[in-house]
Amino acid sequence: MSSSSPIQTPVTGGEETSDQRQAAHALAQFYRALNSRDLRLMQENWANSAEAVMDNPLGGIKRGWTEIRTIYERLFASAGTYRFEFYDYDLHEAGDVFYVIGRERGELDVNGRRMPLAIRTTRIFRRDADKRWRQVHHHGSIDDPHVLAAYQDAVLQSPPRRTPA
Repeated sequence: MSSSSPIQTPVTGGEETSDQRQAAHALAQFYRALNSRDLRLMQENWANSAEAVMDNPLGGIKRGWTEIRTIYERLFASAGTYRFEFYDYDLHEAGDVFYVIGRERGELDVNGRRMPLAIRTTRIFRRDADKRWRQVHHHGSIDDPHVLAAYQDAVLQSPPRRTPA
């Protein structure tokens, strides 16, 4: 399966995710985990093995779920609020692999300071033995170096958010 032209309807995580044997459900599950700061769901979405690789604006290259997890732990604990969606993308499926290439747009708000974000994004998923899609690769890039520096500072340098007891 391949999209014939870029898909403009954004993936937010609010979509159906019950059947992880469907590519669209696995992609939506990632955004649900991201936007709800759900580390358990994020771990379910990723291949929990050494073959998983991520190269994103918050951590450089991370290899294996153990390293990748640290980036999500830091993002999920960061102060402020954020929301991301994936749009303007192509989805290609071939056998036990599917990949998406597109754009993320989002917003980070720390102490009333809104920061719009635009990230070029690629994700690769592989079907596991249970026929569920698991993410094995993510690459994200922010073009504007000032926005990149501000985003990294807001997430990596801010004190952890307080959660109710």
